[in-house]
Amino acid sequence: MSDHVPTAPATKPGHPAMQGRPTAQVAFHTLAKPIGPICNLDCHYCFYLHKENFFPKGENFRMSPEVLEAFVQQYIAGQDVPQIDFAWQGGEPTLLGVDFFKHAVALQKKYVPAGKTITNAFQTNGVLLDDAWCAFFKEHDFLIGLSLDGPKALHDKYRVYKDGRSSFDDVMRARALLRKHGVRVNVLCCINRANETHGREVYRFLRDTAGFDFMQFIPIVEKSDFERVAPRVQDPLGQPERADPLLMVTPWTVRSENYGRFLNAVFDEWVRHDVGTVFVQQFEVTLGSVMGMPAAICVFSKHCGRALAIEHDGGFFSCDHFVYDEYKLGNILDQTMRQMVKSDMQSKFGLDKFDTLPRYCRQCEFLELCYGECPKNRFIRTPDGEKGLNYLCSGLKTYFGHVTPVLATLARGLRAGKPAAFIMEVLRDATTAAPAHPSSSKTAPTLKPVRRHAPCPCGSGKKFKKCCGSS
Repeated sequence: MSDHVPTAPATKPGHPAMQGRPTAQVAFHTLAKPIGPICNLDCHYCFYLHKENFFPKGENFRMSPEVLEAFVQQYIAGQDVPQIDFAWQGGEPTLLGVDFFKHAVALQKKYVPAGKTITNAFQTNGVLLDDAWCAFFKEHDFLIGLSLDGPKALHDKYRVYKDGRSSFDDVMRARALLRKHGVRVNVLCCINRANETHGREVYRFLRDTAGFDFMQFIPIVEKSDFERVAPRVQDPLGQPERADPLLMVTPWTVRSENYGRFLNAVFDEWVRHDVGTVFVQQFEVTLGSVMGMPAAICVFSKHCGRALAIEHDGGFFSCDHFVYDEYKLGNILDQTMRQMVKSDMQSKFGLDKFDTLPRYCRQCEFLELCYGECPKNRFIRTPDGEKGLNYLCSGLKTYFGHVTPVLATLARGLRAGKPAAFIMEVLRDATTAAPAHPSSSKTAPTLKPVRRHAPCPCGSGKKFKKCCGSS
């Protein structure tokens, strides 16, 4: 199941993403889909399963040895950076068997030049993992992304087998196996219509029951016509102007406001109890942006275009959410990946992320934290009728407005050399005390934004607007 992430799934923060306009130096990331869209689950919200219809009947959805070697060789040769990060996804890549990836690792060793290092990330639903897989992952230090949407009832709403059976127990078994073998693992949790109002419950389950300390929360957003119409391409059937956004999306798509509320519920729990011990990708990225750093993932970067996708047959695409004919750059058996990354077509794709923003976004107070989020989600209109507003806009504003005052305080403390955990002490002093134990059934009070003229919660004695609020 390709649960998408616009950068590599389950990567560490700081993964290469295009920061600013293209330069002479080339560094790009590619999601490899060596099994194409083939999967052993039938996740209702998967945006990739239908890609099977784009290929001839009887297609062998298995990357051939020729394509695999060309991919590994070109991907390594095309990078001007010392660390080359491979990311394997699908479909479900474990369907290829462990020997396929043993061969991939051997090819990496064959082609990597002296002075460069290789890393591997691997996104999986986990249901086929066994001791052999986990031993392989451990031996070669793979970073595993495991898909899990929360407790059983929430996870099984959409993540099921082809016959409708639950996948939850098999995923939890995989989690235990990965822990047993000491494999590095992150969780990828999709925020959807089923779990969108259960943010704190989902977070506590992932932290306390599943034992994850690095989490990615991915919003599920799909237009109702996504199987036949590419993003940014006009639907030939047309959409009514200013249509109710919920009438334009699939039934499993997260509601925008609930996306923001989900993240805020997670943030309120995390910032009180887990700063420095649990890492949530969205919060790490927003904190970096508050501190003036370029966003570490493409969805919040000013430009994109350096996170591409390769299909099993060598087809190379602008992004894994844009695997449509309109965004196919070519095939690696006909031209090199580096040539296609540097093409005018791909450069325009990346620059359009900022250049096509509506005026409403350019005037937004959160522009530099968001930059319009992912272009594939920009299909609604602004309040004054301009096209190109992100479906998640209201939720993103809810999120940024809630977390930035606290993250500004955290940023100031980090600049002063304080450990990140100091923010938990600040909040204990500045707000009503949280429950004594994070698993308490009581509801923790919601963090309230700091007013600009109020005393800064960092304890400096200055007004917030003159202190952390100036960040």
